[in-house]
This record gives sequence, C-alpha cells and structure tokens, in this order.
Amino acid sequence: MDDIRRTSSELENHLIDEMIAGRITRREFVRRGTVMGMSIPLLSMIVAACGGANNSGGGSGSTGGGGTPKKGGTIKVAIVVPTGAINPVTVGDQGGLCMLGQVGEFLTIADPETLELAGHLADSWTPNADASEWTFKLKSGVTFQDGSPMTSADVVYTMDLLSDSKGGSNALSVFGGVLDKGGTTAVDDLTVKFTLLAPNGNFPYLVSRDNYNAIIIKNGSDPKDFQNTFMGTGPFKKEKYTTQVGASFVRNDAYWDKANPALPDRVEFTFYEDEPPQIQALQGGTVDCVGQISVSGGRALLTDPAYTIIDVPSTAHRQVHMRNDKAPFTDKRVRQAMALSMDRPGIIEALFAGKAKLGNDSPFAPQYPSTDTSVPQRAKDIEQAKQLLSDAGMANGFSVTLNTEKAYEIPDLALQIQANAKEAGINVNILQQSPTVYYGDFTFGNSPWLDSTMGITDYAHRSVPNVLLGAPLLSTGTWNSAHFKNPTYDGLVKQYFGATDLQTQKGIAKQIETLLLDETPIMFLYFYDFLGATKKSLAGVVITPVGHVQLEKAGFTT
Repeated sequence: MDDIRRTSSELENHLIDEMIAGRITRREFVRRGTVMGMSIPLLSMIVAACGGANNSGGGSGSTGGGGTPKKGGTIKVAIVVPTGAINPVTVGDQGGLCMLGQVGEFLTIADPETLELAGHLADSWTPNADASEWTFKLKSGVTFQDGSPMTSADVVYTMDLLSDSKGGSNALSVFGGVLDKGGTTAVDDLTVKFTLLAPNGNFPYLVSRDNYNAIIIKNGSDPKDFQNTFMGTGPFKKEKYTTQVGASFVRNDAYWDKANPALPDRVEFTFYEDEPPQIQALQGGTVDCVGQISVSGGRALLTDPAYTIIDVPSTAHRQVHMRNDKAPFTDKRVRQAMALSMDRPGIIEALFAGKAKLGNDSPFAPQYPSTDTSVPQRAKDIEQAKQLLSDAGMANGFSVTLNTEKAYEIPDLALQIQANAKEAGINVNILQQSPTVYYGDFTFGNSPWLDSTMGITDYAHRSVPNVLLGAPLLSTGTWNSAHFKNPTYDGLVKQYFGATDLQTQKGIAKQIETLLLDETPIMFLYFYDFLGATKKSLAGVVITPVGHVQLEKAGFTT
C-alpha cells in the first residue's frame, strides 16, 4: 500500500482514504477510480490490500440471446427513423445516434449497470490536482475506414467542432460551461490535453459513448458530408443510406482491432415512425431485432419464448416540462399542484409493469451514487394540489395543451397525466406529433418541443447526471424547454460539476434535489429499464440505454 500511495496523485490518495474510512463502498471506489484513470488491476490490488475482495463486478445486462453467435450473415434491425441528417455534430435523436454508432467510436465507454469507465480509443487518462485539466493517452494503431491513421489531431478537430459555442453542436448540452473550442490541444500524436472552463470531476464520462455525438471523425472532414461517407474508425462501413427509409453497413475487413472484427457480413436497418410496425416486423420475420420496445407496446413479446428481451438498467426517463415563463405555470404553486396530482407508482405499473424506478422531480436517479435518497419522495396528494391551485387563484382549475411525441410509451404517459391531473381539476388536452415534427430543428420558434407550454421529452441514459443537470435546467441550457432560470440552481450545479469526491457531490445533490422539488420546473416521474427484443436465434446484440444498437459481436446461433 505504501508503494501505491507514493505513486498515486492527491486525488487518488483521497479516494483511497474515502474507502478506508468506510465512506464509500468497494464498488463505488472502483467506479470512481476508473473515472480518474486508475486501472482495474491497480484498483483490485488496492481493494485486496485493504482487506476485501473486489465486489465491483457484474455484467451490463445489455447483451441479448444465449448461445455462441456464428460469423457471417445479415442481421436486420428495426429502429425509429432519424429526425434529421446524420451529422455527428448535430444529431440529437435515437435513430441518428444509432447510425453514428455503427461506424464511429469513442474515447471511453461506460458500463450501464456498474457505471464503471473503460477506455476504447483512449488507453488512459489522468486529471491534474483540481480536475480542471485532463490528459488522455490515445491507443496506437487506430485507423479510419479509408486506412488513414487516427491521431490527436483528429480528436482535437472533433472536440473543437462539438464544443464550438457558435457552431450549432448538439454536444453543447454536454460541453456548455465545461469545454470550449480551443480547449483541446495535441501534446503529441497520441496525447491530448483538455483544458476545461472549470474543474469537472466527471469529465471522462463526457467523452464516452454516453455523449453520442463524440465519435472521432477525421481532421478537416466536413460533418455535413458525413451522411455520404460515414467515415469513422469502427468495425462497419457504409453500404447504403436512404433518408426516411433505412441503411445498411458491411464488415470493415480493414478494421484496426484485428482481434475483434465484426461477426456479421452485413447489418441492415429499417426506419419506422412508430413502435407497433417495428414489433409486427419482428413477429412477422421481416427483422431480427427491435432496437427499443416499451412494456405497453411490446407486451406480446415479453412472455413469448420465441424472443429474447434485453433488459438494461438505466437512468433513461421522460421529462414533463412546464414553461416557467408562460401562464399558467409562471406560479410555482401551479407546477407543484400538477406534480402532486401524479400517481407515480400507478404510472410505473401501468406503463412498465414495474420495470422502472420512482422519480422525484430531479435528474438524480436512484442509481447515481451521488443521489441523496434521504430527500422525501413526492407522492400523490390531491387535496394539497387543490389547495395550491386555490392559493394561486385557480380554484376552478385550468386547461393546458400537452405536446407529446408519438413514440414508445409516451402517448400512454400523456393519457396517464391527463387522467391524474383531472382529479385535481386540471384539464389536459393532448397534441400528439411524430418525433420529426415534435423536435423540429432544435431552435426556439421552430420546435414544438422547446416552444410548448407543456411537453413530454425522452431523455436517454447518462452514467453521470451532469448533462441532465445542465442542458434542460441551467439558465443557459441548450435544452431548457421549461425556460427555467434560477441563479441559486446555476451556482449549485457549478459546485457539483467541480466536486471530485462523492461526499461533496452528495451534499450538493441534496440541495439541488430540495430546490427542484420546490420549484418543480420539470416532472421526473420515473427512470425506466431500457428494453430491446431479438429473435431467440440471435445472440450477442448489445443495446445501450442511450439507444445504441451494437451488432459487431452479434450473430445467429443456428
């Protein structure tokens, strides 16, 4: 232990102290250690030296099918239609990010269940003393699909595009206030330094697969042309892409990781606007896999032995925003009344058959180690809701339009909200739109999502809550559909981002959770398991709770 201590940084020694003092579990020690760039063998050695076996293991639960997948063949997948061009800088939807993931790769990957971080295009990473700078060592021998080598110049170019505040990047939801253009520099061909705008103890997660825009693209390439080239470093390369219809990719036989080539000869994606035809396509044999199903829409598959259900624990959820700057939600008592009318356990049972966890009107899902679970859970209270409405001058209730996208369980959630709100005297009218219409082009004035008085938006899993605390809730947040502006909240989030130890994060989280319960700009009703489905004969499909469908290790067993 003394030898390890001498060669460890101040942050690493603090983490060791936290575990020895019993303030964090061995599993959390390993998770935090991977964020700091400590290797799993080293972490296991420290755990053993401290007198305990490493209990940090556990699979992701994201791989479907039993048996050994065979090489070759074509795998056919149904996914939701991308809402716009496949541009790695601007993609902000599940269909689009799934396309990026077929050919592109990330610096790091976070396990959805353990939340541990592993390197992919990066071999290692280390912070400075206050986590305001992070240095990444890149893997050598990585090449793009045209054979050209990937170097630090490609990483700098990619990150500058994603962090350019004037460039319209969807990743500004991640990098806003964290990393700006010019903050990424090449130390040498295989070393990159990130100089952050403020200390950030979770930064390595922000360049992981969770940040789906962050696939590394070639230095100097035009991201607007990506849909034509699909040029990345991944195990597949583009065969064909047809807007609104589908796409196909073939094995990249020149893939840089010779030990892990793609198993399928070819993968084919068909795009669908709605869930029912995707499930019908699986049942009818047209496709072999559905990238995501809901419990409400896919009940017929859940108990059918002909299919494998992939069940991934996640922090994915739906945000029900209420415009803080637009009547009737300018008064927080009205927002509180809406939230108090919701029967959360009933909604979870109706929509997910229990495959979800309660939300408490903040982004802090129960799975996050920094979540303070001592904050009282908000529960249905119709009498209190009616009293709040009366105090706000709305004793007779009010009417409001709820914008929704027609995808997964969201239409059923809208009906649940409508029925629950009615008990408090609130009349909710539902406006249902396709995802393409609902999200528009992500700009104010031309997006029903960001412009609606009340709406339901799907948010993907994140291994740390940084993006969820920032993009939809900060005064400057790029996804702030609630138009919530609270300087106290902004300050607390800045403190949370800068914290490098769990106890500090947890203390700040409690303050944030309490503030959001009071202000209630957004209802976080649940955090659901991410479900996908495959034929029983298909094994090795990896579905991430962000929405990726990874097929490089998949194949048919018969």
